[in-house]
Amino acid sequence: MRRRLLLLAPLLALAVGCGALQNSEDDAAGAAREAARKAGERLYGQRPRTAEEVGRSASLLDGVEVMRVTGTETHAGDGVHVVVRTSGSAYDPWFDVDEVIVRRCFEVRVSPASEWREEPRDVDCPDGSPLRFAPPPPPPELPPSGAVEAKLAGAARDGRVDEDEVRRAVAALDLDPAVRTEVEAEGDRVGVVLSLPGNGFDPQDCLLGSVGPGAAEAWVPPRIQRMPGEGGCGTGNALHPQPAPH
Repeated sequence: MRRRLLLLAPLLALAVGCGALQNSEDDAAGAAREAARKAGERLYGQRPRTAEEVGRSASLLDGVEVMRVTGTETHAGDGVHVVVRTSGSAYDPWFDVDEVIVRRCFEVRVSPASEWREEPRDVDCPDGSPLRFAPPPPPPELPPSGAVEAKLAGAARDGRVDEDEVRRAVAALDLDPAVRTEVEAEGDRVGVVLSLPGNGFDPQDCLLGSVGPGAAEAWVPPRIQRMPGEGGCGTGNALHPQPAPH
C-alpha cells in the first residue's frame, strides 16, 4: 500500500502543478483583459472623433497595440471599434518556474452609446503587425491678440470708425483658412470675432476685438465664456463684453 502511494505521489504533484499553471494562465489572461478595459476607459468620451483619431489615441496608450480599426466616426452608426492587443502576466512561486505571460486581443467600442467600463469583447488577433498612425496635422491657430489689436488700431483714427476699414484690417491679418471672421457695427463701435470650429463639447477657440473712436482692443474670452452655449465667441460679447467670472 505504501509503495502504491509513493508511485502516485509524482502523478499527484504533476496534476497539482498543471492546475496551478492553468490558474496562472487564467490570472495572466485576466490582467490582459483589465489592460484592455482600462484602454476603453481612456478612450471613453462624448467628444466626436474620427476612426483615425481614436486609433491614434489608442496606439499611444502604454501596453496597447492597435491591430484593427473599423467604423468612420464615434457618432456615426455603431461608433468606432478598435481591436487592441494587450498582455498580462502572473507568477506563483510555489508552482511556476517562470513568470507566465499571455497576449490577448479584445475589441473595444468607442461611441456615445458606450457604457463606462464597458466589458471588452474577446476576439482572435488579426494577422499582421500593429497599425501605425501618422502624427496629426498641426491645428490651425489664431493670431496673437497683440497683432490683431495693432491692425485694428489703424481703423480707429480721426475720432471715427469705418466698418469697411475694419474689414480691410481683418483681411490684412493673413489668417488661416480655417479661421472664421465676423464683423458687426453698432453705433460708433465695431465688434470683431475670429474663431475656429468647435466640437460642441470643449471650449471654442476664439479671439474678440472691439474698435471705437480712437481706440482698439483685442482679447481672448475666459474659458467659461467659450463653453458651448455661453455665447462668449459672438459679436455680442465683442460689442458688450460679459463680466469676467470670479
